[in-house]
Amino acid sequence: MMYQIKEIAKVISARPAEWHDATVSLLLTDSRRLSIPEESLFFALKTKTNDGHRYIKDLYGLKVRNFVVSDILPEYSAMPDANFLVVKDTLRALQRLVTYHRKRFNIPVIGITGSNGKTVVKEFLYQLLRSEFNIVRSPRSYNSQIGVPLSVWEMNERHTLGIFEAGISQPDEMEYLQPIISPTIGVITSIGEAHQENFISMGQKCREKLQLFVDSDAIIYNGDDTLIADSVEASCLSHKAIIWSRTDTEAPLYIESIEKQADKTIIRCTLLGFERTYTIPFTDDASIENVIQCIAIMLYLKPTSVNDVEKFSRLEPVAMRLEVIEGINDCLLINDTYNSDINSLDIALDFQQSRKVGREMKTTLILSDILQSGTLPKSLYRKVSDLVSHRKVDRLIGIGKDLKEYEAFFPTKEKEFYTTTEEFLAQPLQQMFRNELILIKGSRRFHFERITERLVRKVHETTLEVNLDAIVHNFNFYRSRLNPETKMVCMVKASAYGAGSYELAKTLQEHRCDYLAVAVADEGEELRKAGITIPIMVMNPEFGSFNVLFENNLEPEVYSFRLLDAIIRETERRGITSYPIHIKVDTGMHRLGFQPGDMPAVCERLRQQSGVVARSVFSHLAGSDSSIFDDFTMEQIGKFQMAAKTLEEGLEYKVIKHILNTAGIERFPQYQMDMVRLGIGLYGVSASGLRGLRNVSTLKTTILQIQNVPKGDSIGYGRRSYVDRDSRIAIIPIGYADGLDRHFSNREGIVLINGQRCPIIGNICMDACMVDVTDIEAHEGDTVVIFGEGLEVNELSDRLHTIPYEILTSVSPRVKRVYYRE
Repeated sequence: MMYQIKEIAKVISARPAEWHDATVSLLLTDSRRLSIPEESLFFALKTKTNDGHRYIKDLYGLKVRNFVVSDILPEYSAMPDANFLVVKDTLRALQRLVTYHRKRFNIPVIGITGSNGKTVVKEFLYQLLRSEFNIVRSPRSYNSQIGVPLSVWEMNERHTLGIFEAGISQPDEMEYLQPIISPTIGVITSIGEAHQENFISMGQKCREKLQLFVDSDAIIYNGDDTLIADSVEASCLSHKAIIWSRTDTEAPLYIESIEKQADKTIIRCTLLGFERTYTIPFTDDASIENVIQCIAIMLYLKPTSVNDVEKFSRLEPVAMRLEVIEGINDCLLINDTYNSDINSLDIALDFQQSRKVGREMKTTLILSDILQSGTLPKSLYRKVSDLVSHRKVDRLIGIGKDLKEYEAFFPTKEKEFYTTTEEFLAQPLQQMFRNELILIKGSRRFHFERITERLVRKVHETTLEVNLDAIVHNFNFYRSRLNPETKMVCMVKASAYGAGSYELAKTLQEHRCDYLAVAVADEGEELRKAGITIPIMVMNPEFGSFNVLFENNLEPEVYSFRLLDAIIRETERRGITSYPIHIKVDTGMHRLGFQPGDMPAVCERLRQQSGVVARSVFSHLAGSDSSIFDDFTMEQIGKFQMAAKTLEEGLEYKVIKHILNTAGIERFPQYQMDMVRLGIGLYGVSASGLRGLRNVSTLKTTILQIQNVPKGDSIGYGRRSYVDRDSRIAIIPIGYADGLDRHFSNREGIVLINGQRCPIIGNICMDACMVDVTDIEAHEGDTVVIFGEGLEVNELSDRLHTIPYEILTSVSPRVKRVYYRE
């Protein structure tokens, strides 16, 4: 919907000023998500880790002319045709504007909160109700103080039902989200431990979440959950309760039985006295409970909607992540094969464009018909065409009768259309794709997983999954512990501690990381070739790497007079001036570095030339992770401060100073100075036992075979292990050539299968190993976690009496890396 800028100014109580006439339809909070600048209103939000005011100049250059700001900066005077709406708090202004927008609509709105299952319930509801309503819903899990208003803003006069999530992480947040969503129907899913550190008790957290429903007509929840039931009662909301139950036969929705079979579950229930049986294509408890929530919601919202039991059997799993996978012929695949709707398509195309930056790759979209959208096909595919054009897709492959019928709508130069997935798979795919960034997006009915299987680069079944959202979380976790002006260097050496440097570097660059650090120049060169443009520090430059350094604008650490003199000579030979270098001081690590007493001589050398300039001076703490070395750490810090002061005074200009590593950030933030270096903490491993980090890398494989081994038989090479009972032994395709340390052999190591710990038995082979699964339920094809969630890398390193770094960096290059966003 369109709003005049003067109307918006009044709604958000912007300071009186003369504004140019302008019309706004899009709200923008992230400069990287700009689509139509002329219709965008940018909110310069301030967070613990960033400030949107920093990007106004860039956005103005991209033709954005409407801004909501809290700071008046001198640079605004150079933008005379821009509108600046000045408010006290830009986030609250955003929320007030969308609250105003929400009041224009009188339709049913479902608000969903809880700790687990919000997104899945929302997506299941969309699938079940999209043929009966024109639905607007939160994209993916946009449920935060920023995500909720951006979601509700998408509501327009065509919609007949809204479904929005709301999440909170601390008390009093829900009072801001409640008027924005203003739900007529409330749904609360299960309450878990997430964000519990900010609440006194689980009960307090539940009551805070229930504030979303103070003006709702009904609240739907599991009546058997005593925590939720008691909280509803304590919040004086029990008169609105619509419960479902497995024990209360008088409940509006009574669950008589749940029967799990091999690949489906049969739910028998009584709805307001009428018996119904639903078959769903899931067997896990979470999905079963989420479907029951949907039945209860539908029973209240539109009772006739629960009569079509067949649509429950057609429910598609909710893809909670976008995967980036290596494909055939130097292609890169973005796998998003379960959400086929216009909102998730826009998000996926945006993600595809973000992965293309710096890569000379054609962008290809393989898209199925969008089913049951609630929109007439002609209007729907015009909108899809606009998205494809706007996101600059180079090649479109459409699969489905509707796409084929409306192929004329798509102006893409390269395009081809097929009626069925089978027709497409009959083509010579190996010859059709080369060096392309391929987004695979389709409804489950089209079975696009078969396309992914054909296009993926064939490697063995062991993979390292890397959660890019966890990288962002950990990056922001440490950034929040720093002063806003403190810079951060992120270590991506050793292929980002085994996770793969490009994807991580790309993600960090998107989130305004100040510096990256690699070990050698070749690592930096690879990042530059892949399109990484932010400053890169080389920690161990070699004398033969000067050409690579200068050609790729890589900034070397300088630790000796020999290296300093060589770099100066090379800059003079090339006619280079003021090339940035980083001076390393040895304050007690005794690895590399100038001695503190060398600083006057270093200053003298630097003053006598013009080829290089000291960008920073730094040192490395030897024992910052342990309190027993705190006296030594303080001694190091003192030596460094004196050396840095001598360097700055001798050079007569300011130099960036940094000494804190990950453990230093955690334990000595008062010495953060101008910059810090984040290493192992970025990858989810605290150097000092700090809580709050997320797991980044998960090494996993599958069970190839399970053998029944009689009591007394030996297992593996060298007959080092014997079974003392009849046993079931699983063979998994990972060995020491993949990075599984051979010292884990013979019950020294464990793996995780279906949540259960199982010992490795026998000697680990080059390409395989054996696991004792006698005491657990395990089947061929089951997933095996080597390390990750539930089996942390710290535990493995402790078993080997080593450090997590060694475990992470040992994963072989032959193991396929799969990157994903949640």
